Amino acid sequence: MQRASTFFTEPECTTIAEAVSAAEKKTSGEIVPVIATASGRYDRAEDLFGLTCSVLLLIVSWIIFQEIRPVEGDWASGQRLILGLVPIVVIFLVGFSLGAALSTWIPALKLPFLSRAEMEAEVDRSAAEAFQRFRVRGTAAGTGVLIYSLFEHTVQVIGDDAIAAKLTQEDWNQVRDLVLDGIRSGQAAEGLRQAIAHSGDLLAGHFPIEPGDVDELTNELRIID
Repeated sequence: MQRASTFFTEPECTTIAEAVSAAEKKTSGEIVPVIATASGRYDRAEDLFGLTCSVLLLIVSWIIFQEIRPVEGDWASGQRLILGLVPIVVIFLVGFSLGAALSTWIPALKLPFLSRAEMEAEVDRSAAEAFQRFRVRGTAAGTGVLIYSLFEHTVQVIGDDAIAAKLTQEDWNQVRDLVLDGIRSGQAAEGLRQAIAHSGDLLAGHFPIEPGDVDELTNELRIID
């Protein structure tokens, strides 16, 4: 999975920062673009993949190695399994550990065990956390966080209370779709620039630039790896 820190080139990051600066010349709001590698760890999905691997390893081991042999000895009778309880427990634990570790290294392996609703909930949580982390809520007129989560392929746009009172979810959906359209067309940086510009236009209608307005936050793209 591609990391957020390698998703945009350095020149693209520069043009994104320039787009934020240009958009904020129209409004007193602050625009904070964010890109994240993944919005959640998804430990439950890791455990489920580990459990699947352990069961598969048990099945393969049973087919290849398991035999029923007579008990040896002058006074012995009956039969015994080659793979007893201890080997089976060891195989299970090894399979689970390897599977969980593999899904950590290759996050795409978790996808069959994740629902879309679960991923969207994690993106919502991550966006709200980024809103606090990057001090957007502490600005005079906090505005949206554009967060594209690479693993979930999801964009979330949120605004402070003052912004939410003026703009609708449909407005933010327009911003979101610009980001997604750019990514789908292979022009991710351009899509983000258009989304930032559109955010500036939306905010300017309700929060125009005022004399003495100060740029409270830096304009660069925030990256969460």
